[in-house]
Amino acid sequence: MPELPEVETSRRGIEPHLLNQKIINITIRQHKLRWPIPNNLPQLATGKTIRAVSRRAKYIFIELDNGTIIIHLGMSGSLRICTHKIPAEKHDHIDIQVSNNKILRLRDPRKFGCVLWAKDTVSEHRLIKLLGPEPLGDTFTAQYLYDNAKKRTCSIKAFIMNSHIVVGVGNIYASEALFRAGINPKRKAGNISLTRIYKLVDAIKKTLTAAINEGGTTLRDFTGAEGNPGYFSQKLLVYGRKDESCTRCKQPIKQFTQQARSTFYCSKCQK
Repeated sequence: MPELPEVETSRRGIEPHLLNQKIINITIRQHKLRWPIPNNLPQLATGKTIRAVSRRAKYIFIELDNGTIIIHLGMSGSLRICTHKIPAEKHDHIDIQVSNNKILRLRDPRKFGCVLWAKDTVSEHRLIKLLGPEPLGDTFTAQYLYDNAKKRTCSIKAFIMNSHIVVGVGNIYASEALFRAGINPKRKAGNISLTRIYKLVDAIKKTLTAAINEGGTTLRDFTGAEGNPGYFSQKLLVYGRKDESCTRCKQPIKQFTQQARSTFYCSKCQK
């Protein structure tokens, strides 16, 4: 599943091709994604100029004068910039053509993504308004996380993956940040000291920043035939490394299942 760094990489990849361009055509080949694409989206957006390409959590916003197109990549979706020379394939569900003759194309084999319309302030949309702070923003602080963790009995990994607490800390990066902070993913969120929460917040910010920076190195290929933004081969410290040696203590990395998702950690380095 694309996580926040992949979504930010996608946003950065498409922005230069779309910003200040006018939408001249929208082709919808498959309306039935996670939620139906609005039938009147072409009428709403055609002829309008793209004023901004922004992101909130894992949602990409294409901001127009009269509203906002909301895009989510779901489990398997991806965006690419192409032209009419590249024919649409089976899982290419929507094309947004702009005035420089570039096309923003959404590919989503599993159809768990979405393309929606927000007429009013997008921050008040039902999918957006209850989201927690951005992990790289100034409002995501150790004190904020500590205050919200009080009396919580869920695991710290489940807690930081809760999008109502903080957005964008998906499964891979939760494991990575907890390793950097030296915190066992099984620990109860409410039992972690403020000092250790400071380390965790710092680890989350550093992990996501490093992943975004790594993803950014693939942007030169964003308009290639495959249209893949890379989903970068970052150097993961624990995720996917079961039985491999810990980079710190050389003990084998362990794996177990939390909330139907794989968790990786070092039992010696993380307490």
